[in-house]
Amino acid sequence: MKNKQGVLIVNLGTPSAATPEAIRSYLTEFLLDRHVVDLPAFIWYPILKYLVLPKRVPYIINHYQKIWINEESPLLHYSKRLMNQLQQALPDIQCELAMTYGEPGLQSALNNLKSCEKITLFPLFPQYSTTTTQAALDKVKQLIRDCAFKINYIRDYADDESYIDALYSQVQQAFSTQGQPDVLLLSYHGIPQRYIDKRQDDYVQRCQLTTKLLIKKCQDNGIDLPIKMAYQSKFGKGKWVEPNTSDILENLAKTGTEHVHVICPGFSADCIETLYEIDEQNREIFLNAGGKQFYYIPALNDTPLQMELIKNILQKPRSSTFLTN
Repeated sequence: MKNKQGVLIVNLGTPSAATPEAIRSYLTEFLLDRHVVDLPAFIWYPILKYLVLPKRVPYIINHYQKIWINEESPLLHYSKRLMNQLQQALPDIQCELAMTYGEPGLQSALNNLKSCEKITLFPLFPQYSTTTTQAALDKVKQLIRDCAFKINYIRDYADDESYIDALYSQVQQAFSTQGQPDVLLLSYHGIPQRYIDKRQDDYVQRCQLTTKLLIKKCQDNGIDLPIKMAYQSKFGKGKWVEPNTSDILENLAKTGTEHVHVICPGFSADCIETLYEIDEQNREIFLNAGGKQFYYIPALNDTPLQMELIKNILQKPRSSTFLTN
């Protein structure tokens, strides 16, 4: 039976194993993408090969090994489970999962969707950025260049009501089990400031919008506490969007904040940036600076909240935005 509609769920990517070879291979593909690092190749490639990777791979391998789930990265584990649940919830739509970098690959997912007359590309990046969403869109454009695919896409869902409701539910659950903190910190992945200026990337505005709507949702439901936002995962020496998550946590602890919760709204699935960078590295920064209680609120992962918000967005009437070559 011919499938009339298909959905391609795309996440960023992950090493295929917690080994030096797999991590090196993944980081090479990821960091050579001009969407991610826009330095000229003749300058960047030798730096990456001889300076960055030899230092980075040994540093993070133990962190990857500690968070691996059933011989898979958390990001792949949760993304696969989410996709399977989505397929069960939408039996008349063919659902496929792919990563912008690594496996499962975009090409194999598109091959599996060849029988579909209409495909919706759904990048799992709530806030649009040229470094994530556009990287996935451009890669798909290249792969369908000579094909008859008709693909529309979800640009982002930073202000979608279902998404804000899901975040609020995560916050509410954390407060009910861990107690209400002194401060709730929203930590988004950072990007270089020059990308905002040079590419007219509206990523910061989209993060600010999500923060504004989540604050309003909390206030409307009687949750009244300071809610701050910051950016994590700075890489390299250039100027990145601010404020920095680690600096905010350290300053909060030093100025008397004892109890903090951190949620990462831009990460649809837990990964090394949340499970290590936030829940271990930044936890330590906060506690060492004088904080008493730190709780990381997990990503939406494969929860019913995540599945329902994706289903709601897919089923919502909207004007289609099609990929063009």
